[in-house]
This record gives sequence, structure tokens and C-alpha cells, in this order.
Amino acid sequence: MAVLLETSVGDITIDLYTEERPKCCQNFLKLCKVKYYNFSLFHSVQRNLVAQTGDPTGTGRGGASIFQQLYGDQARYFECEMTPRIKHTKTGIVSMVNNGSNMHGSQFFITLGENLDYLDGVHTVFGEVTEGHDVLKKINEAYCDKEHRPYQDIRIYHSVILDDPFDDPDGLQVPDRSPEPTKEQLDSGRIRADEDIDDFKGKSEEEMKEILEEREARANAKLLTMVGDIPDEDVAPPDEVLFVCKLNPVTTDEDLEIIFSRFGPIKSCEVIRDQKTGESLQYAFIEFEKAEDCEKAYFKMDNVLIDDRRIHVDFSQSVSKLKWKKGDKGVQDTKEKGKEEDDSLIGSKYAIKDRSRKNDGYELVFEEGESEDEPSKKKKMKKQKHKEHRQKSSDSDSEKKPSTSEKKHKKDRSPSPKAKKEKRQQRLSSSISPSPPRHKDHQSKHRRRSRSRSPVRQDIRRSRSPSDRDYKQDKRDRYSAEMEEDRRHLNKEKSTSSRYKDSKEKPRKRSWSPVRKNHGQKSRSPSERDYKTSKREKQSGDRNEDRYSYSGKGRSPPVGYKDYKDKYRQRSRSR
Repeated sequence: MAVLLETSVGDITIDLYTEERPKCCQNFLKLCKVKYYNFSLFHSVQRNLVAQTGDPTGTGRGGASIFQQLYGDQARYFECEMTPRIKHTKTGIVSMVNNGSNMHGSQFFITLGENLDYLDGVHTVFGEVTEGHDVLKKINEAYCDKEHRPYQDIRIYHSVILDDPFDDPDGLQVPDRSPEPTKEQLDSGRIRADEDIDDFKGKSEEEMKEILEEREARANAKLLTMVGDIPDEDVAPPDEVLFVCKLNPVTTDEDLEIIFSRFGPIKSCEVIRDQKTGESLQYAFIEFEKAEDCEKAYFKMDNVLIDDRRIHVDFSQSVSKLKWKKGDKGVQDTKEKGKEEDDSLIGSKYAIKDRSRKNDGYELVFEEGESEDEPSKKKKMKKQKHKEHRQKSSDSDSEKKPSTSEKKHKKDRSPSPKAKKEKRQQRLSSSISPSPPRHKDHQSKHRRRSRSRSPVRQDIRRSRSPSDRDYKQDKRDRYSAEMEEDRRHLNKEKSTSSRYKDSKEKPRKRSWSPVRKNHGQKSRSPSERDYKTSKREKQSGDRNEDRYSYSGKGRSPPVGYKDYKDKYRQRSRSR
């Protein structure tokens, strides 16, 4: 009940669940027996998910069950076996692929990850890999394209049945030996499975070094283009420019031009200087008209003594004077400052770069039908409005500021100490008895009145009718009477509290502890005790009378009230 699959990356042993999935296992075993899976591609490898195979066409759309050979095209697919349910819990689970209508053919997959729950109940599990997990790792690490197809073919070369519990059905044709693969099967358009991908095979060490250097140079060029240092990967520095370093700081452009001009005409000679200080950075670029002259200078002038310094000469690797031409996807060659652009170079690959300083800020965005001058007009209008607003605010502040005469008048009207005392007493009394609630109209009028305190705005006040004045006066009189009553009540409380403070006898503090009950108390005579008890009884009687007295506030008591009073008084005495 096991099958061995010989693949291009190694051997895989699969144990089958013949009892749980008899139909799927019979189909798989008989297809292996007739050599149906020989030279089948792993046409889909999804990393940490599945590796799918079983289609002899290699497209993922073909394949048929063994029952098609026995019963015809109507039996190309067979129904899924979902019971008992077996889950995709680990790597190496082997399942038949669902064709979308809960039917199976010849395609199957092997899981390359764990706990793939979303495959449960869709695809039928019929076995698992017991040997060859290292082969599954190799398949999982294969390089694939966007459609999950490996760049190098991974194939099943041969299938060997180790144990088959099912009898061969009638009409099954078993070949004597493995059939030869067809051209269509082998021609996948990818790297062949048995092809060695070794670039250094049959090459010397020098050739291997050159290949590695080229690869490294390409990788660096890609990196520089991504960073933005060079415009293109294939861009090359100009052949006419020479790089000179280890110069003496005293050496000038004119000195170098005179020395190197003996090899040929020079276009430009520039010693690179610091932008702030203007001091020489001790290296320069010399551009010749011909590449031959540049080569002569390279071979002759290296390690030459100039101004007591041994200079070093090399071909320039700088592309700072080349600019990426976005429209034509080419490169522009830049020249010195001040030179005008040549019309003949406009259509060619190289053109003079404009080295003038540009404004890197954002361009203004205009609305439809709006010219460039309109935003400036709007700005002017805003400035004028702002100025007008400031002038108005300054005028209003000058109006609000009182004059010196008004200030003096306010100082003269400062209240006397007596008036201050009265105000303080009024505040105290207001805390005891709150002022009567004012009407909303009155509050709004009061606000208006408080605002118009300047002598100019006094005449603007609204004239009141006589009835309105009388109502206001009555209200004020009532309020002043209430205030006086509260003041009297406050004075009485003050007088009682002052008497209590002046008196020498103070109330004694009672000690409630049982041990010190009689501590600090005078012994009283029996006559004094009788006097105290009689006084307490009298007070309690007065309280009872008050309790049963009618508090009707000037009204006559109701009928039967006296009888009711006598009745409850007798009951209280009996208690």
C-alpha cells in the first residue's frame, strides 16, 4: 500500500489510506501501474503551500482518471470521497485535486506547509509522504515565476508500486516497460531537469574572474541608478576626460593646461575647489578634443613631478556632466557654463545641459480661467483689507481709552470708608438672603445701561413710561425693606455671640467615659436637684403644648380641633 516516485530532485515514498479512501487509492495505484505519471511536470510550486503535478500535458488543465481507459470518456472524472474527514495538518499530505465540481481526475498535490485548514473539505486526502522530506524542501525552495511555475523543470521520471491490495480490473492494459517521452512533454520552454547550470564549467580562473567582475559591476550600476547617482545602467564615462590627483594646492588651472597641452588641444581644464573657502581640493579634470591625445597623456604623465608633488593620472570615471534625458530616454553631455546649445545636437544622443540655477519650489496651481497675474492681485487686495481692519481697530481703541479729565473725575468719585463698610454688610446680607430673581428684560436693559457709561452715549437711553417707573420703584422699595430685615437679624446674631464671648461662664464639656463620670462636677444639694427637675418637667410640658397647638397662620382652627387636642394631651400624660 505504498508507491515510490523517482523525481529529478530525489525519491519520494507515499503511504496510501486504502481503507479510508479506497476509490482514490485504486485510481492512483492503477495510473502508476500503467506509467501514466512518467515525465509529468510539477507545473505549480507555491512556497510553503503545495506542489501540484499529475498532468501529462504540463499545463494544469489536463489529466483523466483510470476509469476513462476502462469505461470511456463519460468516466473521465469520479466523485470525491469526503468521509471520514482527514485534514491537511502537516507537510507531506497527498491529496487529489478538485476540478471545481467536486470531481477528481489524475492530478494530485503534496503539501509543503502545516495547518492548511482552508484545503479541508475541498480536496480529498488519500496518503502521506513517509520518506523524502528533504526532497520536498528542495521543491519548496525552487525559483518560480509569477504563475508559480519553476524556471527549471522538476519531473517525475518513474513510479514504482511497492504494495497493491486492489485487483486489476478487466480491460486494464499494463505496458511491459516504461514508454519513451514525447517531444511535447520534454519541450517545456524552461531549463531542462538534467541540464547543469554551471557558467564556470570548462573555463580558466582568469575568465571566471572576469565574469564575476562583470556581474559585480552590473550590480553596482543597478544600485547607483536606484540611488540616483547615474542616469542609466549602461552609461559610460567619456573617453576624452583625464583625472589628475595628488596635486599641490598651489597648482592652478593655467599651469595644468600649459603642461598637458603638448599632447593635443584641450577643451577644458578645471581644478576642483571648495565652494566656501575657494581652496584647491588637489584634484582636477582635463578634457581633450581627441581620445588619442588623452591616452598619450595617460601613459606619459603618470607619476610626474609638478610643483614638488608626484601626481597620479587616470581615465575619468565621473559621469557628473551627463544628465538623463527623460523624453528620449538617452543621455545629455554637458559643457562649460555660458556656452549656448548647438542646434545640431538637439536630435542626437548628446546635448548641452543647461547649468543655470533653477527654482526647485512648487509651481503655482491656477483655477480655470485664471491668469498668472490674478494671484498677485488677490494678495494685494488681502493686504489692503488687513490694513483697513488694523486702522479700524486702532480707532476703536482710541475711542475706548478715557481722557485725562475723565480719569481725574473717576478718582474724585472714589467711595468713602463708610460707603465701603455698607457695601461689605450688603454682601454679607446677600449671602444670607439671596436677591430676588430679576426679569430677563431687566437684565438685558441693565447690560445696555452698563455699556453706555460714556457721557456721549447717555442721551441715547430709552425714555420710560410713568407706569414702568412706578413698578420699578415699588420693586426697589420692597427689596430695600427685605435687606433691612436681614441686616437686623444679622445684628441680633452678632450681639448674642458677643455677649457669649464677654461672659465669664462658659458651657462645661461633658465627659462621656464611665470612669470619669463625676470628675470636675460640683455636688448639688437636694433642694437644688428638685428645682432642676421641676424646671425640666415644665419645659417638656411647654413642648407638648406646642406640639399639639394649631399652626394655621392667622386662620381659625377647624371644627373638632379642641376635642382632638384634649384627647391626645390625656393620652400623652397617661404615657
